[in-house]
Amino acid sequence: PTWHTLGRTVARGRSEGTRHAPAASKRRGGGSRAGSAGAQRPLDRGDGAGGGHRRVDPAETIQAEKKQTTTEEEVEQLCEEWTPEPLCPPLKTWQKRLKPPVLSSDCGSTCVVEGRPVKNFAQTNFLGMQEREEVRIAAKKAIEKYGCGSCGPRGFYGTIDVHLELEGKIAAFMKTDESILYSYDLATAASTIPAFCKRGDAIVCDQACNWGIKNGCTLSRSVVRYFQHNDMEDLETKLKEIVEEGKKSGRKKINKRFIVVEGICSQNGDLTRLDKIMELKEKYKFRILVDESLSFGVLGHTGRGAAEHFGIDPSRIEIITASLGNTLGSVGGFCCGTNEVVDHQRLSGVGYCFSASLPPYLAAAGVVALQTLQNSREALMERLRENIAALRMHFLNIHPKLRLSGDPLSPLAFLHLEEQGMGDEEKQERLQQICDNLLSKHNILLVVNKFSHLDKKHGASSLKIAVTSSHTIQDITYTADSLRAVAREVLSM
Repeated sequence: PTWHTLGRTVARGRSEGTRHAPAASKRRGGGSRAGSAGAQRPLDRGDGAGGGHRRVDPAETIQAEKKQTTTEEEVEQLCEEWTPEPLCPPLKTWQKRLKPPVLSSDCGSTCVVEGRPVKNFAQTNFLGMQEREEVRIAAKKAIEKYGCGSCGPRGFYGTIDVHLELEGKIAAFMKTDESILYSYDLATAASTIPAFCKRGDAIVCDQACNWGIKNGCTLSRSVVRYFQHNDMEDLETKLKEIVEEGKKSGRKKINKRFIVVEGICSQNGDLTRLDKIMELKEKYKFRILVDESLSFGVLGHTGRGAAEHFGIDPSRIEIITASLGNTLGSVGGFCCGTNEVVDHQRLSGVGYCFSASLPPYLAAAGVVALQTLQNSREALMERLRENIAALRMHFLNIHPKLRLSGDPLSPLAFLHLEEQGMGDEEKQERLQQICDNLLSKHNILLVVNKFSHLDKKHGASSLKIAVTSSHTIQDITYTADSLRAVAREVLSM
């Protein structure tokens, strides 16, 4: 009944709109029956010759309007034929069969799935912090002291001393004035970008950035231009366009202009050319936001990320964001910069103001994990680099149709299926079949890199492989050999 009533309203609205439309638009064929009939008659010019416009006779207009009236029977038929737009795209048959693996243990390099131990190459616990005993002990003590959650946002009664301790230690480690914690890592950039950018501002974003960053750009309502990943010529072209448009507009007030990139790209594992981007940023007088979620604790001499890797002083970067869920093995995210940048977010960062604060035991785990990174970084990062090199060596020639991508310094690698005439959805199905066979026959956990249907600029589907310092060389070689056998079986079908 609800859809039927709505359909009647829509149909009548169309009828009323047509009834009051100018007769000239009806003759041009506005989709109605009278319009079609009128379009078949040649229009006369004032001199009597065909092909021009003539004065409309009022009597003819009234007659045409009568013909446009929709009857009750036609309204009923429109209601029966009308179908509402679906809320989301329909699932494919293979997508309906998907059964996500359920873990019944911690999420380390080895975990328990469906009652049996498996080798885990799906998680991004790069330095193995989630498995370390000192981190678990700190979390347990925090639960005993503070309970499980704060049950309130930071601006009201959700700020706990351990939050301030972690923020202070992150700021000191990153060599910035201050830092701010967010309860959810994906919401960090999605809240930070709209806090500083608004309608009329300009953002130039790497089109290979993760969905959280792109969502933040959309929510800011700024003018957003995407440049080809790691293409400095395309980036400079976009920067020039925005500068020239600003000059032509004649605005007295200079709007904010940002470049937004990731340290290590989440779609293909590439290392962003941050040194070249900084040169263009300063040449065209833009600000920059760098997301170090995948490079924090991985790149740089002390693990500060891509900026340190390229020798860039933190003071040259206006905003740095990162996740606590990768290197530190906790949950949430952080943003660091000057005192003004951080203080502004405490009132304007939506994810900060309107979310319950990070559970204190997760903040306590982050404090100890950061201390462990500082105290044991050489051993942990050296072991990770050795495993990254082993991964690239053994996974390079898995199958002729699988192409390996990712920087030699990145702990994330991707295997892209290259098959002529095969669409992305079909590739997803084949890659998912490889993952299912690896889990069921070889006890190896891998995942297919998936994208939101709202992301119109995402990359191609691929197998995502994450290596950590906790893996052994035997884990890597066994996984490569098993993947080679499964790929040969699935891709020959």
